[in-house]
Amino acid sequence: MKKIINIKKIINIAPEGYRIIFPVLVVWIITYIFSTYLSYPWIGLLSIYLFSLLLITCYFFRDPIRKILYNEQNFLSPADGRIVSIKNWDDPDIGKSTKIAIFLSVFNVHRQWIPLNATVLDSLYNPGRFFGAFKNKASEKNEQTAILFCNNNENLFKIKQIAGFVARRIVNHMNPDSDVSQGEKLGFIKFGSRVEIIVPEKFDVKVKKGMKVKGCKTIIGNFK
Repeated sequence: MKKIINIKKIINIAPEGYRIIFPVLVVWIITYIFSTYLSYPWIGLLSIYLFSLLLITCYFFRDPIRKILYNEQNFLSPADGRIVSIKNWDDPDIGKSTKIAIFLSVFNVHRQWIPLNATVLDSLYNPGRFFGAFKNKASEKNEQTAILFCNNNENLFKIKQIAGFVARRIVNHMNPDSDVSQGEKLGFIKFGSRVEIIVPEKFDVKVKKGMKVKGCKTIIGNFK
C-alpha cells in the first residue's frame, strides 16, 4: 500500500495570515494571466515579483504542528526566538518577579503557544509605539497585549505579545475566565516581534541570555 503524504504536515499556514495571503494570491493570478496574453516585459517581471512575495508571505505565516511531551511541571517556551534579556522585575499583578524577553526575527515562526495548563485571568491591550523589538524600551513603550494566567497550583504568570518596528498587528486568542492547556495556540504576531514571560521570583529559570528557544519544546523553567 502506498504511503499517503499528509500535506498539512509539510506546510501548515496560520489562519491569521489568510487576509494577507489571499489578496496577494489573487493579484498574482490576475497578473500572471495578463503576462501570458500581453507582450509587455514589465508585466512578466511584476508577475515574478508577486509570486516571490506570495512565497515569502506563506513562509512567514507557517504554523508548524508541535507535539509536546506533556509535563505539568515544565514551563515551555511560548515562542520561537532568542533570549535577549533576563532581569528582575516588579509587576503590578505578580509583584517581585523575573522578566524573560524573547526576540522573534522575521525568520522565526511567529505563532505563540500556551506554556502551561492554566486559567486566563485577564487580557489587556495597550496601544503604543513601534520601536525595534530587540530594544529593551520596546517592553513598555510598544503596542502590546498582556495576558495574566494562573496555573493549577495558583502560581501567577504573564505572557506579553509586543509589536516591533515591522510587526504592527497582534492577534490574541485568550479570553478571561477560560481554561487553556499546554501547547494550545495563544496568538500570532505579524512580522517581527517580541514575547515576554513574567514569572514570580520563586520560579527556577533554566535558560540564559543569548540562548535560542523553540516554542512547545524548550523548557524555560519550573515553579519551585
